Amino acid sequence: MNSVLASPIIMTSIGLFFGVVLAVAYRLLKVEEDPRIDETEAMLPGTNCGACGVPGCHAFAEELISGKSEPSQCTVAPKEEIEEIADFLGVDAGSQSRRVARLHCAGGKAEAWQIAEYRGFDSCRAAATVSGGGKGCSWGCLGLADCEVACDFDAIHMNSNGLPVVDPEKCTACEDCVVACPKDLFKIHPLDEHLLVQCSAPLEGDAILALCHTACDSCGRCAADAEGELIVMVDGLPVVDYQKEGEADPKITWRCPTEAIIWLDGGQFDAKNRNMTEGQKRYAQLH
Repeated sequence: MNSVLASPIIMTSIGLFFGVVLAVAYRLLKVEEDPRIDETEAMLPGTNCGACGVPGCHAFAEELISGKSEPSQCTVAPKEEIEEIADFLGVDAGSQSRRVARLHCAGGKAEAWQIAEYRGFDSCRAAATVSGGGKGCSWGCLGLADCEVACDFDAIHMNSNGLPVVDPEKCTACEDCVVACPKDLFKIHPLDEHLLVQCSAPLEGDAILALCHTACDSCGRCAADAEGELIVMVDGLPVVDYQKEGEADPKITWRCPTEAIIWLDGGQFDAKNRNMTEGQKRYAQLH
């Protein structure tokens, strides 16, 4: 046989042989998927955001069918849809505290010193590679909206002070902003965690106050005013033990001279969360 013809014949034969083997193996080893998985997936939002803790709605549907997850772990679907899924599967919807992204920085244009002007791509990640972005506090928010761009749910918008404002009603805790921030300033918190440390700079005293008016100066007043070890100072910053927050009172934040730690009800940077009442101011002055 001509060697020119032999080679393609041999390759075709090998291909056909392995094709038959694969087809037989598929028929013999095929695992039937529970049809409820596709039905459950169709009832989910289809955003594939991963906020439920697994990569995508199909994977979450599989978790629901196997009983490894509860419908309420989907933070995107409204309550009515969660209950509909629970009724379809014949399980309890479960309960989960709503979670939102919080920014651990309050140093906007009005508070933080700018020591250099950054000119380049409008991107925090790009600016961070150039001497930290030109901001005096190299741990602070750069304000170039990488988080806003990364958010698929229109839950983050930059305010006039150059800080990202998260809408708790729209935030799904998908963590896209956490990944997008080059300074690691976003953390996911349950909405019912009220204490928030709005500073991530490890400097203390005058050294950090020379860079930002809202930075934590490590005075320790919040830790002193909190009972037990609800708040402890670690590397110059207050660290909150949220397991003990049920014992907390908003007053423990009132003596903070810079609003580096605040008591949140709702959205961060809301006026009601930033301004003390006259009674609170008098309390802080007397203590």
